[in-house]
Amino acid sequence: MNTSSRLTLLALLALLTGCAGAPESPDSGIRQALFNLGERAAARVMAAPELPRPPSDQVLLLSPSEVDASLGIADERFQESLVRALLAVSDGPQVLDWGGGLGEGGDNQWQLESHLEADGPRLALSDRELLPYRLKLTLRRPGEEAARWQASLQGALDATAL
Repeated sequence: MNTSSRLTLLALLALLTGCAGAPESPDSGIRQALFNLGERAAARVMAAPELPRPPSDQVLLLSPSEVDASLGIADERFQESLVRALLAVSDGPQVLDWGGGLGEGGDNQWQLESHLEADGPRLALSDRELLPYRLKLTLRRPGEEAARWQASLQGALDATAL
């Protein structure tokens, strides 16, 4: 076999190998976007001055997340991303999904509420649309109405990934 035949065969083999690779999951964009948002939220919660140190001695009770339907994200998908990000924090708190029903908790328990809402109209770019959002995070003690800490994060999600 001459050199040009070998190069043609190698090029064909490389092309076929590339085509045989696993296709990118259509969910990968949204998973990455939600993963990044969950990480930002977890970092903000861990930096809350009201949360005693070390956070590993604390228990975060996550109330069900509320997500604006216009964003096209299921409440459960966002909740999962937030839980995963909080669990990934090194020496972080214990994290429990919590649906309520607990009166007063122990000194080491905190209720975390999250509300993800649209923060304006879709922004049309040349190749995609962005969905502005605001994520509101609230820490309170179980059984208390008053918030001990609140923060919000703003950004935009790529609508084509949703």
